[in-house]
Amino acid sequence: MIYNRQYETMSRDDLAQLQIERLQTMLNRVYRNVAFYKHALDTQRVEIENIRTLDDLKRLPFTTKDDLRASYPYDMFALPLRDVVRIHASSGTTGRPIVVGYSKNDILHWSELVARQLVAAGLTEHDVAQIAFTYSLFTGGLGYHFGAEKLGASVIPASSHDNLNDQLLIMKDFKTSALLCAPSTALALCHLFKTTGIHPEQLSLRCAILGSEPWSERVRAEIEETFRITAYDNYGLTEIIGPGVSGECQQRNGLHINEDHFIVEVISPTTLQPVKMGEEGELVFTTITKEAFPLIRYRTGDRACLMDGCCECGRTFVRMSRVHGRTDDMIIMHGAKFFPSQVYDAIVGEEGITSHCKIVLDHQGDFDTLEVCVAIAANHGYIDEIKTLEQLRNRLAQRIENSLGVSAKVTFMEDGLLAAEVKGKKQPMVVDKRAA
Repeated sequence: MIYNRQYETMSRDDLAQLQIERLQTMLNRVYRNVAFYKHALDTQRVEIENIRTLDDLKRLPFTTKDDLRASYPYDMFALPLRDVVRIHASSGTTGRPIVVGYSKNDILHWSELVARQLVAAGLTEHDVAQIAFTYSLFTGGLGYHFGAEKLGASVIPASSHDNLNDQLLIMKDFKTSALLCAPSTALALCHLFKTTGIHPEQLSLRCAILGSEPWSERVRAEIEETFRITAYDNYGLTEIIGPGVSGECQQRNGLHINEDHFIVEVISPTTLQPVKMGEEGELVFTTITKEAFPLIRYRTGDRACLMDGCCECGRTFVRMSRVHGRTDDMIIMHGAKFFPSQVYDAIVGEEGITSHCKIVLDHQGDFDTLEVCVAIAANHGYIDEIKTLEQLRNRLAQRIENSLGVSAKVTFMEDGLLAAEVKGKKQPMVVDKRAA
């Protein structure tokens, strides 16, 4: 099934012509209305009228996350606030949040892009969609809500909360046929479901559309086997639009990028030059229909590759692989995103511990774990008391959870050993065992 055959099955030549026309319109708009881009284009001596082919895209400046943070809150908006009908934002865990705006047309486009993604996964107007993403400044909940309504499906705004029993109750009693949530939420529901004694045939569930965090094929297999459904991957990010950037069709052979709204590149994060088709690099997106918050060559920091060849589903849009990691040192766990420096900031200054810190990421069962190794300062002998040590351990763990939103195991090491490990390495040191 294809939601918008006119665009999703365009010939590559027609698509390229559409992209360049929309790119030129967008460039003129941002040059007039966004001071950051006027300065960037003037600095690089880019004449907009000379951007005539997609190959000319590489002459345009990049946009980075730091640029967006520096524009907080509204300096990157290309429309006055009176024409902005929706505002979303990133979590701000790495500093100032990135604030994005949507015009009425942006919301209409966004709804269609999500509807396309749902149809690609086999949803129709007859489905009951349970949305267990958070409804907040985060784009996932409302993004999927509007897309499912655009499709005509019945929407259950279950949102995301700690009571997984309620989610299962809704799923069973409301006859949910499609679950939309983070992979970690779906996996937790799987584990709870196994303890309920409910048989999968008692549910109406037939598919899950999962995103917002990395997940493996092993996790996909467990979710599918437990619920006897098909699970689909999707990719989106707040800065570009939210969900709706790309998603798997029923062939599940790569994620189709909605190229009539986004121009995608894959570059080497070191040389910043385009890589060959099929070669892994950093995803870069240019929005060509966004009115309120258009972006030129936004460096996502996500590592993936583009896939050559046609898909049996009939869509002509290029496909991307699943995201294989980050080009920076951002850590993603259970939907939370943070940097090692934030772990350090959460514990630094605590009386009795040294400045050395090691972070160990691992698996326990199907869940990622975070262990933070610290050392007791040699001149704090009173901390040798077991009760005092446990109080310190609990206090540090609580500070980390309050700061990052994830739980951590705090381990004490001998200061000499820890100092020797981290010497000459980036502080704090990160050991990631999850890919092992």
